[in-house]
Amino acid sequence: MNLFSPLKIGPYELRNRIVMAPMTRNRAGDHGVPHPIMATYYQQRASAGLIITEATQISAQGVGYPHTPGIYDPDQVAGWKAVVEAVHERGGLIFVQLFHAGRISHPSLQEGGAVPVAPSGIRPAGEARTLEGPQPYVTPRALETDEISGIVAQYAHAATCALEAGFDGVELHGAHGYLPDQFLQDGTNTRTDHYGGSVENRARFLLEATDAVVDVWGKERVGVRLSPVSHFNGITDSDPDATFSYAAEALNTFDLAYLHVVEFDSANRDVVTKTLTTQARVLRAMFKGHYIGNGGFRRERAETALEALDVDMVSFGRAFISNPDLPERFARKAPLSPPDASTFYGGGEKGYTDYPALP
Repeated sequence: MNLFSPLKIGPYELRNRIVMAPMTRNRAGDHGVPHPIMATYYQQRASAGLIITEATQISAQGVGYPHTPGIYDPDQVAGWKAVVEAVHERGGLIFVQLFHAGRISHPSLQEGGAVPVAPSGIRPAGEARTLEGPQPYVTPRALETDEISGIVAQYAHAATCALEAGFDGVELHGAHGYLPDQFLQDGTNTRTDHYGGSVENRARFLLEATDAVVDVWGKERVGVRLSPVSHFNGITDSDPDATFSYAAEALNTFDLAYLHVVEFDSANRDVVTKTLTTQARVLRAMFKGHYIGNGGFRRERAETALEALDVDMVSFGRAFISNPDLPERFARKAPLSPPDASTFYGGGEKGYTDYPALP
């Protein structure tokens, strides 16, 4: 098995095991409507076995950053439909990543200046990115128990919108300290109702949201992303081994398309492990479906991990930013172009659609 071995996930035959990882690029237009330039960006990368879009908010309440796309109203659906059609024209497959920022937001990004919501009223350290520049995070409002079903319904509605846009599937973003992760980890969840306390209770929101999305899409076209070793956005847990082992085992009940695991600490990108983390190995062993590894992979390491059956697919982030033809470069063992980090977030074509493919 190698990067170019085909793989069947659900109803789809992936032409390779090279996945484009979700990456926030902040190029959406007003009200979270995908900008036409995004169709070009994703189409250029359609040779990936699977594209997973940037984090896409499921509601106005779910927004966490300026100029990120949504998937909850007709204009957004129309914008995404153009993106999906562009990818399909090149024979690509594309899943949308469903996202709710939870406490990683700011009143200036919320409708009516509302305070962001979270499982518990625990303020994140650091600053939010806003249209007016960096601003300190605020203390979020703890959700009432009877509000939580409404957010689960937001996931179902966004999943329905994704179906209307023509996506091939969806990924539920349960990683990186956003709302499902805030419920899951006890550093951000001090609730005393049936969504807090035990790991079974803390995992309840993740599982309910997954169930709602599966109800729309069917189990074989839904993936979930987790980040068991990441402290990004100030996320912590007193016993991450137990927490994420339980989550992976519980997700088996859905028979999902895949589990997508970030295998390094996104809060410290300079420290990239050369081998799979212990927690990632445990999750790989526990999860019965296809497993996508992410984090610090290069072509050689990805091949080694595939040969050892440590992963079924590998997702690449920054390498896809500056190498739209990444699978071809891997196949030819060609040098990779370095990305321009100053253009990662926001802007136009520069650093987005102007990276050339190999001649």
